[in-house]
Amino acid sequence: MDQDLFKLINPSIEGLTPYEPGKPIEDLEREFGINKAIKLASNENPLGPSPKVIESINKEVFNIHRYPDGNGFRLKEAIASKFKIKSSSLTLGNGSNDIIEFVARCFLNTQSSVVFSQYAFAVYPLVIKSLGAKPIEVKAKDWGHHLQAMLEAVEEDTKIIFIANPNNPTGTFIKKREIIRFLEKVPNNKIVFLDQAYFEYSDYEEEDVTLDIVNNFENLVISRTFSKAYGLAGLRVGYSVSSEPIANYLNRIRQPFNVNSLALKAAEIALSDDEHLERCLSSNKKEKIRLYNFFQNNNFEYIDSLANFICFNCKEKSREVFERLLPKGVIARSMEVYKMQDHLRLTIGTPNENDIFMNKLIQSYE
Repeated sequence: MDQDLFKLINPSIEGLTPYEPGKPIEDLEREFGINKAIKLASNENPLGPSPKVIESINKEVFNIHRYPDGNGFRLKEAIASKFKIKSSSLTLGNGSNDIIEFVARCFLNTQSSVVFSQYAFAVYPLVIKSLGAKPIEVKAKDWGHHLQAMLEAVEEDTKIIFIANPNNPTGTFIKKREIIRFLEKVPNNKIVFLDQAYFEYSDYEEEDVTLDIVNNFENLVISRTFSKAYGLAGLRVGYSVSSEPIANYLNRIRQPFNVNSLALKAAEIALSDDEHLERCLSSNKKEKIRLYNFFQNNNFEYIDSLANFICFNCKEKSREVFERLLPKGVIARSMEVYKMQDHLRLTIGTPNENDIFMNKLIQSYE
């Protein structure tokens, strides 16, 4: 490649390392010549989507020669009705990652900074740096957000404050009253991005920030996804709720038809099947307790989680344990990228998947 072409590359892209997703099952089985591998790495719903979703997709597939509804009218109306908000406050994304990109592109430039927590979602610094903005990482407190320290870290040129609740990858949770106190102290000219990708899994329903809170804080953007509890990770659909003026700007930079027709229909139907969602949440709670007991009985320290994963101390370099589990047919997630060198993150799977994990983890130390 002509060296002059490299000079055209945006300098802010030069030092970035691509986001590393969980290893695909197909890759693992091909690499080691095994079958029936399990993946507990990407916080997917092990029970999958609602059967009603599958039925609706089977019907919708006959319309894939048509472009989807570019405005996602039916899905927006379903979200607005369920959570008692205005559809005009919504922005749809190709997963909630899309929403993170929209907000960053809308507000950041090379003269701005962004505050986020240590041990926060790895995509935040990636997006910040890609736009040439300055990342301000604030030391965590008990593996989660130290809101007072984050408030004190805000600078004059700070445009966005990222908060994930529950937090990925640690599963820590901030109660509603703490978030409201924080929002009341944040200057109105700073955007607070509240990432609620895992909010359905919280055991403190009364302590969750509800979407209508955006009516009280015009600088607040809340994002949610259908990839986790609703089991639609492969379809990529998420959304944000914000003040109407902010939604208006976010929708200006949203790509046309960024959510495909199958995803729009699946999300609409998934939102209506409360029984399936409750089955998934109930299974997650039961299996989380079982895994906690396993970790305690085998002297593995873990971080209490209000999500569908558990981050635990594997007592040595997590990359090495991760590598030893692979030929045994288990994909977990090393937390090396978060500088948690001795921690693995485990998605809470089905009872059978968790049995396999527990058995193979013990074997990996023998």
